[in-house]
Amino acid sequence: MTHRVLAAAGGLAVLVAVVLAGPAPAMAQSETEAPRTPWGAPDLQGVWDFRTITPLQRPEELGDQAFLTEEEAANQEQEVVERNDRLWNQAAQRTEAGGNVGAYNNFWMDRGTRTVGSRRTSLIVDPPNGRIPPLSAEGQARADARAEYRAAHPADSWEDRSVGERCVLGFNSGPPMEPRAYNNHMQLFQTADHVVILNEMVHDARIIPLDGGSLHEGVTQWMGDSRGRWEGDTLVVDTTNFYNKNSFTERYGATTAMTLVERFTRVDAETLLYEFTVEDPATWTAPWTVEVPMLYSDDQVWEYACHEGNYGMDGILAGHRAEERDAAQEQ
Repeated sequence: MTHRVLAAAGGLAVLVAVVLAGPAPAMAQSETEAPRTPWGAPDLQGVWDFRTITPLQRPEELGDQAFLTEEEAANQEQEVVERNDRLWNQAAQRTEAGGNVGAYNNFWMDRGTRTVGSRRTSLIVDPPNGRIPPLSAEGQARADARAEYRAAHPADSWEDRSVGERCVLGFNSGPPMEPRAYNNHMQLFQTADHVVILNEMVHDARIIPLDGGSLHEGVTQWMGDSRGRWEGDTLVVDTTNFYNKNSFTERYGATTAMTLVERFTRVDAETLLYEFTVEDPATWTAPWTVEVPMLYSDDQVWEYACHEGNYGMDGILAGHRAEERDAAQEQ
């Protein structure tokens, strides 16, 4: 059993779920070849499902094992199905006042039940070890300073909370897009000179011109400045001019100098191969590349009503003010 989740960010709001039998990678046409637009370009349009249980990084215990066997992949998928079923049927557990309420329970999660078709042990395909490269000396220094600041200032204001928790951007929409806890769907639209990527998570939309050019280097945007071009049948999108943080750069501590190259290739009628490479010498010692096969879905992109239900931010800030008052009284 899988869930299509229409959620608000950060465990802060009321959610709505639609329960379906699973992704629907089926199209009206039966041909296996990739379709094309009336103007001759590869047709990338549709709703695409990028849920997967394959982790971003290869588990360290797998060492040099780049691929699962068919049996290992089947076992992992079955374990997820059984876990979902067990948690669905277990009795409710009440949280006592003052206890740790934790995050959403499994009902709201929608990571899917499939490994990627290649049976890779990680979504990262480069470096070959399937792991994010080490931080550079500059990147490590910033990470240490960021951790120290967060420990001392967890909620001085809303700006100390993540952009996902603040409902500014979706935590899987980036760019680049990453499979995460739920709402792992996007819809792609095309014209002859533009592409639009609409993410279900916080309904973020990138309007990407195919005419080249770029913004002035001093102009930054939450999702950067994306410009597309065709390399054969692959749509290549180059993104620069990132604001100081979006859901991706904030999570990994990248800088505004990070560059992103995304590649979209319609493999067949049911599969869109999404690849991205990030590079930021001020953060990592090397670039790294991810591959995520997206499956065509006949589902729709649902509204993600985040701000409307984000009552928890008041609670987080008020709770921290109460902790500060208690600490002051103890002095």
